[in-house]
Amino acid sequence: MTQTIAPRVRILVLLLLAVTGALLAGAAPASAHAALTGSDPGQGAVVDTAPTQVSLTFSEQIAVSDDAVRVLDPKGKRVDKGTPASPGGTTYTVRLLSGLPDGTYTVAYQVVSADSHPVAGAFTFSIGAPSETSVSASAQASDDGLIGGLYGIGRYLSYAGFVVMTGGAAFVLACWGRGAGVRAVQRLVVSGWLTLTAATLALLLLRGSYTTSGAVGDVFDLSLLGDVLQTKTGAALVSRLLLLAAAALFIAVLFGAYDKREAEEKRDLTFGLAIGGTVVAAGLAASWAMSEHASQGLQPGVAMPVDVLHLLAVAAWLGGLTTLLVALYRAPADTPVGRDAVQRFSRLAFGSVVALVVTGVYQSWRQLGSWSALTDTRYGQLLLAKIGLVVVMVATASISRRWTARLVEAPVPAAREEEKEKQPAGAGKAAEAGKGESGKDEPGAEKGGDARAAQLARQRAAMESARQKRLRDADPHRFGLRRSVLAEAGIAVVLLAVTTVLTQTEPGRTEQEAAAAASASSSASTGQGTGAVTLNMPFDTGGENGKGVVTIDLDPARVGDNDMHVYVEGPDGQAVDIPEVKVALTLSAKDIGPLPVVPDRITTGHWSASGVQIPMTGDWKVEVTVRTSDIDQVTVSKNAKIG
Repeated sequence: MTQTIAPRVRILVLLLLAVTGALLAGAAPASAHAALTGSDPGQGAVVDTAPTQVSLTFSEQIAVSDDAVRVLDPKGKRVDKGTPASPGGTTYTVRLLSGLPDGTYTVAYQVVSADSHPVAGAFTFSIGAPSETSVSASAQASDDGLIGGLYGIGRYLSYAGFVVMTGGAAFVLACWGRGAGVRAVQRLVVSGWLTLTAATLALLLLRGSYTTSGAVGDVFDLSLLGDVLQTKTGAALVSRLLLLAAAALFIAVLFGAYDKREAEEKRDLTFGLAIGGTVVAAGLAASWAMSEHASQGLQPGVAMPVDVLHLLAVAAWLGGLTTLLVALYRAPADTPVGRDAVQRFSRLAFGSVVALVVTGVYQSWRQLGSWSALTDTRYGQLLLAKIGLVVVMVATASISRRWTARLVEAPVPAAREEEKEKQPAGAGKAAEAGKGESGKDEPGAEKGGDARAAQLARQRAAMESARQKRLRDADPHRFGLRRSVLAEAGIAVVLLAVTTVLTQTEPGRTEQEAAAAASASSSASTGQGTGAVTLNMPFDTGGENGKGVVTIDLDPARVGDNDMHVYVEGPDGQAVDIPEVKVALTLSAKDIGPLPVVPDRITTGHWSASGVQIPMTGDWKVEVTVRTSDIDQVTVSKNAKIG
């Protein structure tokens, strides 16, 4: 029966790895967790005189280097000087050269957010009037290329290694003490330790390039490595390596001295190992909490312990599940995973799920901030996917619990008389081959007889082991348990991949705040006249052919004289004539207006007015009255920021 399952296991594992790879590869490069929320001069702004500095404001504190902010003139030459400085809070400034000529300037920045993720972007402003520029206003983050991909894989492997190592050790100590002597379980836990160690070393080497140039050649740059060691993330990775040395000692005791102790001595050693293992595991989990999402934003003093508990619960559940799967398929016949062990793990998994739900609710509230972020942001969408996977996994676990209950109620099938081991044909003759007719050993036959006896003993042991495994696997309840646990493990692989992507994605709260700030900045910059304010307003007068869109272009959208163009189009986008169009401007904050504007008809669907006076800056309401017949008319409005 096992032989028929093994190919399915291999196929499923390959499919799960493919799905995991697709999730990691298909995910867009990780959005930065700090976002630019404002600047002075603003994005797209036109200023009359050259500023002495450029200020950037982010949603959280960032780490800046000497080359973090660059200001380029229209020809691409740098005009900034000195290292970016922070006057306080989340605002950072860089000084400019004096006497800058008119034209469009580009500000490019590449910094590292406080939760360890690189942030890159660019925008433009103009002095005097906009001009052509040879600089692209788009910026590619250093984590977009090969280094970013390798760093993401390293993060996934580090999580997977931690889960397997921690969960496997917890399963042995809390659920199945005999598992300490099972070679397959030993290999699994040691593989988790090796994976986490290798991934941590790789992340330490990749970190410098990941947060700066993104170049492969910078991976082994010792100066960059030295800079990384000065950062919070570098300190967290080094701390993780030191804790892994302690974890290696723990594993050596668990699979060495612990395995060799008698049952009563094991109970005494279990307590000490449990305390020491918990401390090491919590320290490893804290190496993530101290350098990522939990360390920034709301309530970091509460969020970091919650994050540690969340990660420990994940490891106990998913890592224990992986160990149980290995035990069900690979444990020797004389050391099967017992029914009591399965029941104990079921209770451990239930407690882990409860901890995951409680800590997950807090983390979700902290990172989302609103219900709309659950569906409108990438973080929220990934979180919904994770919740769905957890629900499916818990449902599958309930099936496993059902099989476990049946396994307890149903005895292991007794060996049939005809399946009992029989001495192989000729075995007796072979045992007597070294003796003569008198029954005494013939000279020189003692050595050969011992070798044949040892070989026969090994054959009998192998046959007995195979028979016991055959009888064990014949239990339909055990077979059902193995399949349900295999399904759980498959979901767990995908769940871990989604979780890894989630930790690299900009929190929904930050994304929405940045979007609101960018929208306000865009509105302000548009009002300052980089060209013209354009307002599109659908209308419906209620009469025949009464639907369409009226567009207002106001140029340069500044205090003083402005040119206004009005365009009217039908639902099909074609210009249409109507009997009358009137415009009125109102600044409610200052009780100014409505100031009427009557544009002149230029051609079909196009009206124009010049010399439109706007007396002061502010948020002006632009009202347009559209009349499509003698009796059908409607007034629509929209606000425009006038600089």
